[in-house]
Amino acid sequence: MTEENIIIINAENQILGRMCSNIVNLLKDGKKVYIINSEKAVVSGPKYRVINGYKLFFSVRTLFNPYKQGIRRPRSPINIVKRTIRGMLPKTPKGIRMLKNVKAYIGIPKEFEGKEFIRFDNADVKRLKGKYVTLEDVAKEMGWKVYVKPATK
Repeated sequence: MTEENIIIINAENQILGRMCSNIVNLLKDGKKVYIINSEKAVVSGPKYRVINGYKLFFSVRTLFNPYKQGIRRPRSPINIVKRTIRGMLPKTPKGIRMLKNVKAYIGIPKEFEGKEFIRFDNADVKRLKGKYVTLEDVAKEMGWKVYVKPATK
């Protein structure tokens, strides 16, 4: 892919749903999308309601073995973002190929430092009038542990 087909998006203070719908439009145009700071994307609503909504997914059991959990649900911010994008893509082989053009990262990787990032104006958190919660808070409540590499001397 050429440099003009690669787009780097900064998810910091971006509304998750609006950001992902813009990303889907870019994927349909044949772009390759990298999402940085995915843990800083926000979900609108009071913290308890958002977290209880995500935890509700974990209470679903299967009919075949009611003691096992049902469908696997994403816990990390990276997988939550990718799952949101996947839900907006067409359920065809073309949609699967488009999802492979998405990479999400926690923080800013060294390979993207100093490069230009894109932010969507229609997905900015300033548009919200009420409360919101970051994906990092949601993921921590669902049992996601942040693994930080020890500093090297």
